[in-house]
Amino acid sequence: MPDIETERLRIRRLSLDDTDFVVALLNEPSFLRYIGDRNVRDRASACRYLEAGPFASYARFGFGLMCVELKPAAAQGTGGNATPAAVPIGICGLLKRDTLEDVDVGFAFLPPYWGQGYAFEAAEAVLAQGREVFGLQRIVAITSLDNEASIRLLERLGFRFERVMRLTPEGDEVKLFALERADTR
Repeated sequence: MPDIETERLRIRRLSLDDTDFVVALLNEPSFLRYIGDRNVRDRASACRYLEAGPFASYARFGFGLMCVELKPAAAQGTGGNATPAAVPIGICGLLKRDTLEDVDVGFAFLPPYWGQGYAFEAAEAVLAQGREVFGLQRIVAITSLDNEASIRLLERLGFRFERVMRLTPEGDEVKLFALERADTR
């Protein structure tokens, strides 16, 4: 799974160097509300999350959630001083869940980076990689029922609402969206 470069972003595999970022992102109130509590509270639990989730997905499927970084030029401050290193701002990637027939796209970003087009830019690049590298004809996405921002983003990406469902019998209801190869630009 190669890194992805866009105009403003670098999308790369997560690594154990990302544990502090993972702890921060997975404990954001918006992550907890719309995605769920992954019980990641410290570096040790972040390592376990990375190993059982993204790293296992990379090994099994060749894809998984990736770190979205703002390139140094895009992270340049108003004073003209460029940030010396890329800044992790979110995660985005393809997932294969046992509870879904199709591969789905997932994303989450830190609140300071909302509303600037980063999630769209990252998801569009990940979807293109899914089609071009992995040959996926259909990709789905799930959202909580009231996650209007993610729903708008999915619709902008070309996803179409299919149905309300549960990933597990005891789980909360979610909305399922789909993007078929014919739906793409």
